[in-house]
Amino acid sequence: MTGRSHNLLLLASRLLLAAALLPTGVARALNVSGFALTLAGAGVPMPNGVATAAVVVQVFGPLAVVLGVLPAISGVALAAFAAAMAVLLHPFWQFSGANFLTERALFLADLGLAGGFLLYALAGPGGWSWQGWRRREPGESRAAARAAPAKAAGRGTRAPSSGRKPARAAA
Repeated sequence: MTGRSHNLLLLASRLLLAAALLPTGVARALNVSGFALTLAGAGVPMPNGVATAAVVVQVFGPLAVVLGVLPAISGVALAAFAAAMAVLLHPFWQFSGANFLTERALFLADLGLAGGFLLYALAGPGGWSWQGWRRREPGESRAAARAAPAKAAGRGTRAPSSGRKPARAAA
């Protein structure tokens, strides 16, 4: 896969992951007290504080993902958030019949979302992101930016070795 298509796929993935949380986060931000009541009904301690923290994570986390800012931190935080919300808001084990199936599907969807955020944390945001932009030096061309990691790793700068240590010269 070329660098351009790789970066395009990572950008599309980041946009899709953010689209899964951001609309709900904005809706919850407009009605934090209603979300706090939902959490209180689920038995969450300090529902107002948890609701406020959840709204901050659910609004600013996806924005960080879209921009590619701090991918390891934002990816792990959003994965933990999605898993926690799955357990708190979709306890399918407490239901039966059609409600059981619905809640289980929502629970598994949230866990899948958590997996996507973990993959983002591991893979990084790609070159078309804040992090990719920050890696380039001012005035550096795109070709030079791509060649820099190869030079830093020592590739292409010396002949391949046979794996043996060089023999010492006789004195």
